[in-house]
Amino acid sequence: MLEWLGQLTDIWGPLRLFSSPLFLSALGVLIGAIATGLALGRGRSRLPTDRGREHAVHAQASKGKPTGAGVLFIPLYAGVCLLVVPISLETVAILLPVLAAMLTGFLDDRAKLPWGEYRKAVLDLGIALGAAGIVFGTGEVEIWVPFWTPKTIDPETGAAILASVTVGPWVSWSVGAAVLWISINATNCTDGVDGLSASLLAVAFVLLGGLLFVAVGNQSVAEFLLLPHSPEAPAWGIMAFTLLGVLGSYLWWNAHPSHLMMGDAGSRPLGLLLGLFVLATGNVFLLPVVAGMVLVNGGTGLVKVALLRFFRIGIFREVRFPLHDHVRQNLGWSAPQVLVRFVVLQAIIAPLLIVLILKVR
Repeated sequence: MLEWLGQLTDIWGPLRLFSSPLFLSALGVLIGAIATGLALGRGRSRLPTDRGREHAVHAQASKGKPTGAGVLFIPLYAGVCLLVVPISLETVAILLPVLAAMLTGFLDDRAKLPWGEYRKAVLDLGIALGAAGIVFGTGEVEIWVPFWTPKTIDPETGAAILASVTVGPWVSWSVGAAVLWISINATNCTDGVDGLSASLLAVAFVLLGGLLFVAVGNQSVAEFLLLPHSPEAPAWGIMAFTLLGVLGSYLWWNAHPSHLMMGDAGSRPLGLLLGLFVLATGNVFLLPVVAGMVLVNGGTGLVKVALLRFFRIGIFREVRFPLHDHVRQNLGWSAPQVLVRFVVLQAIIAPLLIVLILKVR
């Protein structure tokens, strides 16, 4: 919405800043941080209280604390996006499944009895399918593939043709929905230690925002790296960076010892946004790269439960999942140690993997 001010340079020259995606990103971070900080400070007393998670380590420490804070900061995030992101039908449409994930999560947070796993899984799948359809549309989709060097040469320019694969809508929808569903549930499972999920997501959003701005959204860089260029990528980058301001203010209240928690109302839409930014890069394989610790911590538990429940295959019986429960109970790590060590691992490993994926092709 603010982008139109960049067209009024005849009135005042500095207004051209509003046509810069980087300036709009910085503005989004600032507005998101201030709005979220005020909302959480004034509204946390009206949130439902945590019931404590069954079988979770130190569950009693969080019992009774305000939870479901996502119902406060996710709508604010959507509003800030409408303010700083160049408005398009896709921008408005993609916020709808994000708000739907927030709403279903909040209804679970405030329910007297927690919703069943299958009920939540079906709702997440429906949201994931709708979101994947909005991102990919009904046409063919070009996905760039890591560790693959193109062997075809353009006869006119002599340049290598993009290292990508074109897939039909059914494939893109299926794969995209799977990525989003996994991202939603892995993020939800990771939300169990003060500041952990928000901090890991912040690292992922910085990396994804940088990729969307510098690589996928920049035509010259995309051509050099043999990536499909996306004109919409800078808008996605603004959305990713804007979320950093929101998460920063949330972490102010959620730092150990926390005063409130995001609940499913926060973790589910944040997990959905993580997956959406991955899809926006054009490479579905980036999810374990930018959010490896989220998948290792929360996603591996989903695999263990699925194998045991549906195939009667028991693996990692000696390991508790989410992994943050295992290291606290079996290795004696404190909550701050879990936070710092998991974030350090992701902050070191993820950039290295991104460089390898981009250059070793």
